Parts: sequence; C-alpha cells; structure tokens
Amino acid sequence: MRYIPTTPGEREHMLRVIGVRSVADLFADVPDSVRLRRPLRLRPALSDPEVLRYLSSLADRNAHADRMTCFVGAGAYDHFVPPAVWQLVGRGEFLTAYTPYQAEIMQGELQATYEYQTMVCELLGMEVANASMYDGASALGEAAVMARDLTKRDRVVVSRAVHPEYRQVLRTYTEPLGIRVVELPHQAGTTPPNPRAVDRRTAAVVVQHPNFFGCLEDVRGWAEAAHRVGALLVVACSDPLAFGLLEPPGPLGADIVAAEGQPLGNPLNFGGPYLGIIATRQEFVRRMPGRLVGATVDRHGRRGFVLTLQTREQHIRREKATSNICTNEALNALAAAAYLSLLGPQGVRQVAELCLRKADYLKSRVAELPGFQLPFPAPTFHEFVVRAPRPAEALVRALSREGFLAGLPLGKFYRGMRDCLLVATTENRTREEMDRFVEALARACRRGRHVVGGRMG
Repeated sequence: MRYIPTTPGEREHMLRVIGVRSVADLFADVPDSVRLRRPLRLRPALSDPEVLRYLSSLADRNAHADRMTCFVGAGAYDHFVPPAVWQLVGRGEFLTAYTPYQAEIMQGELQATYEYQTMVCELLGMEVANASMYDGASALGEAAVMARDLTKRDRVVVSRAVHPEYRQVLRTYTEPLGIRVVELPHQAGTTPPNPRAVDRRTAAVVVQHPNFFGCLEDVRGWAEAAHRVGALLVVACSDPLAFGLLEPPGPLGADIVAAEGQPLGNPLNFGGPYLGIIATRQEFVRRMPGRLVGATVDRHGRRGFVLTLQTREQHIRREKATSNICTNEALNALAAAAYLSLLGPQGVRQVAELCLRKADYLKSRVAELPGFQLPFPAPTFHEFVVRAPRPAEALVRALSREGFLAGLPLGKFYRGMRDCLLVATTENRTREEMDRFVEALARACRRGRHVVGGRMG
C-alpha cells in the first residue's frame, strides 16, 4: 500500500493553523536567485531490476579494499572480520535496538555492552571504559575536555605525530572552551619526552602510540613528564590491536586513552560509521563522557545490568554534564565485543604478530628498491613511512591503475614530505600481494624517471 502521511484536508488545516496559505509560502525566505524554476532532469522511471543494475554500476566505480589490494591505513585498517561477527550483530534484537534507554527490557544489549567495556579495559590496561563515542578523533576531543575539567587547567600539549585529522577535531572541541592547544614537533618520526614543554598550566599531554607515522612513542617518559607537574597523559590510538603485542597504555602511565575501534570487527565502510573508545582510571570516572554500563543484582539476588552513569545533557542538567554527546555507536561496540570474544587473547596476539611480521617484511623489501628510503629509524608496528624518488601522490595514482591502494601521501599534512608515503599492512595481506606491490612501486618509479628525463631533454 502506498504511504501517504497526510491528506490534503489535513495539510490545509495545518497551513491555516500556522498562518500561511500554501506550502510555497513556507519557502518565502529562500531567495529567488537560488530557486530552481524548472523541473528536475530525471531519467524516466525504471523497474526494480533496472534500478539495481544502475546502482550497482555506480558502486563499481568506487575504488575500495574489496576490489583493490589495500596498503592504506592512517586510522582505517583492512583487518579480517570473521563472518560470525556480523551474523551475531545482525540479529534482530541487536540490529533494531537504538540504545538501552529502558534498562529493564534491554538486558541483552546491556550485558553485551558491559562485556565490551570489560574487554576494552583488558586490551588497553585501563580500569574503566565507556560505551561509547563516535570515533577516535571525537574521543580525543572529549578526552581533552575531560582533562581540562579534572585539572582545572586550560592548556593541552599535543605531539605533531598525532593523526593530523585527530588534531583538527581536537581544536574544534577545545577552541570554543578557551583551551589553548600547543603542538610539539616530531623528531625523526617520534616526540621525545620534553619536561620543559609541560608546566603547571598544562591540563594534558597528548601522544599517539603507535603514532601517525607508525612509530612507537616513549609513553612512560611522557607520563613521568606530565605527572611531575600534575598534568594528565592522554594516549591516542588508531589501532588497539597493537596492544595484543605491545605493553598497553595503562601500565605505561596513561590517565586517559582515546582510541578508534574500527579495527575491532568493523569493516572500512568508506570511512564510517566507526567506533570511538575512551578508557580511564577509576578515580576519573565521574568526568567520563557518555554512558557507563554496570552490573548489579535485583531484589531476588539475580545478576542484572544497568546504566550506572549517564553524564549527558539528555540525562542531567547541562551545567553538570560532562559532554553534549547525544548518542553512541552501540552496534559497532557490539561488533567489537563479538570480534574480541571470538578471537580471545591468543587470537588478538596472533593478529598483532602477523601484522608486525608482514610489515617488517614489506618494509625491508621496499628499502631495497633503488631511490627508496625509510626516513624514520624508530620501531614500528604495522605502518611505516617510505620516502620515494618521485612525488607520493603521483606514485599513488600510478599504482591505482595496477589495482593497488598504495598508501597515504603525507605532503598534504606535513611540509617537506611531498615524496613520503604512509604504508600499512595487516594480516589480510599475503606475501604474494606484498611482492607484487614492491614490483609495482619499482615500475612506477622507473616510468617516472623516463618521463622526467624526456621533459628535461
């Protein structure tokens, strides 16, 4: 049956009540200069099969990780997602549940969220995690505001080796609140602890580990520098699977961890929806944004789950709210819980080991190519920077014609890095794919030299 929301009589009644004669009067404030005075140029109506074929043809024009071999990372990683993850997440009782407002009838959703929080804490070495934030970048912005509230200070020191887009979002969050953001330069890919950069006006020091270049930072050193003057250490992370091998941020001294949960069972999805993670220490829990699910018992002594903490504007007075975040990524968090449950501690470690070993193999192969260099000597996890003998953007275009998503050109974000490419590997990449990638890099650079030589001649 065709869906008709209102009858003509109902529309006329509504127009009379609000004091206008026609629907066109509702648009009176739109200038004539921007109004379309002709009918839309639409194709003739298509049948269902024709529409599906047409939409499929449009979708096939996208270059994505299912059709091309992906070596792009920079906060979005092509990890293998076991099919069971989204079979579980796609169950009707999960897929249709927007958010657990009515705790007494949402016990399954709340238990899944509770398990998610627990596993995030175990992975990051923290004491409490929320459920959840929009993405890694917004989680970092919320973490900085949280640090301001806890310390009553208005200065945030952030490494320039933190993801450039995370830093942009951080400024968007902090500027209206009068929080001053001070950036520290990286040195050969990392940001060595500098106690002189932190003073008693500093609310937080922000470092990323592994950082945007894939290098491992001295988290413990920065924790000591921050804590010496009463500041907090915020550790950003774009792939928490690194802590299947690396010591997690908590034992290294992190006070707040802001992470991206996309690598935990969520596909690339052309950039979203993703999953923001915030984890912190128990003593800071009341300034944590969003929601927190806790376990309790009912009057019969049976275990149950409740929303223990809700510090959002929707639940408490605005002046007492920790954040105006109005929703969460419950389904993506559920996918992360299913993924971590299916892998278990050993599986997470195995994925991390595969990422590390494959990245080391690829890095060594690329370094052997004529004209290629590894500009940063610091240890890396599954992402690294390559300096090429031709501009990185041209290299990416050339490799895309051979079926590769080659990496992220860094000239867009950093001066002097026009010839640098950020390359990522995951457990999904095979030795054959990596070898073909190296051969394609070599061919692209040989062709580039011939073109340049021809022009010079």
